[in-house]
Amino acid sequence: MTPLQFHRAVENMEIWSARSGGYSFVLSLQGPTGPGFRGRFGYVASWRPLDQSRGAIRVLGSPLQSFAEAEDACNSMLNYLRD
Repeated sequence: MTPLQFHRAVENMEIWSARSGGYSFVLSLQGPTGPGFRGRFGYVASWRPLDQSRGAIRVLGSPLQSFAEAEDACNSMLNYLRD
């Protein structure tokens, strides 16, 4: 199985997206101050089915401390969804 390939979705902000197997995943960096989303510091990972117009579901464990941890969490969620 090929891991998700994230690409920057919004210029000048830490928002990344990837698609695979009918699902969309988004990683966004949040923090208590500065530009971007507000909250505890870390990467928030979320997913949703591409064929349904519904809100995203946060990946368990978010916010994660690094981009690599968030990417791994999304790949684990994708594997779970495929099974």
